[in-house]
Amino acid sequence: MLIAMSSPIDEPAELVRESLLYKEFLAEREEILRHKWIESEKAGHDIGFEKALLDWIVKHRSSWRAQRHPGQVN
Repeated sequence: MLIAMSSPIDEPAELVRESLLYKEFLAEREEILRHKWIESEKAGHDIGFEKALLDWIVKHRSSWRAQRHPGQVN
């Protein structure tokens, strides 16, 4: 019978993957990629990640965070 054991080197990586901050980063990144896809479809070409990121921050980030964390001050 083999028992999988994590090495001490794996522990920091696991802590990061399970952290709330990392999960928030992934959720925000997913929204930016969705925005990039929508805006690229409208434009008829790939607008690029940087343009999508800046556009999403200016137009949507505050409301997205407010919906995600009601009652929390951003």
